[in-house]
Amino acid sequence: MGGESYIGGFLAVALIREIAPGFAALALAARAGTAICATVANMQVTDQIDAIEVLKVDSIGYYFAPRIIAGAISVFCIVLLAELIGILGGAIVSYFSIGLHPVKYFNSVWLMLVMKDIYVSLLKGTIFGGLIALVCSTTGYNTHGGAKNVGESTTKSAILCTIYILVADLIIDILFYMGG
Repeated sequence: MGGESYIGGFLAVALIREIAPGFAALALAARAGTAICATVANMQVTDQIDAIEVLKVDSIGYYFAPRIIAGAISVFCIVLLAELIGILGGAIVSYFSIGLHPVKYFNSVWLMLVMKDIYVSLLKGTIFGGLIALVCSTTGYNTHGGAKNVGESTTKSAILCTIYILVADLIIDILFYMGG
């Protein structure tokens, strides 16, 4: 009895520290990351990248930089949106399921959540977004062969993104939450 008043705080801390950035990044890696890989890989196997290099355009900067910037910005925005919706959704569910008044819910959110958690969460989103675009673009760029290789590269990029996101999450958590 009495533990209901901690629901908002525990949900907010878990959601903001891990759930929102991790799930947003994994979902975007599966959807947009694989599309980036397939696009770049298709351009590679059809010699479109070679054609752009013949024109003396830096293909890495031309194809990678916009995707990395867009990935970082989009995951940042999606993480922010996921956090807001998650906290509001938690308030609604806790009100209708156990009758927890929203004032108690949000009071526990503000008491348990610190600004550092929000900053680190948004930093994670930015890093994850850039990482997704970088991994998928690189995997697509290194594709050679035909259509079969494009599919294999796309699958490989999804797997690599998952691994790199989890490792980056671990490193960020160690840097910001371990050791004081």
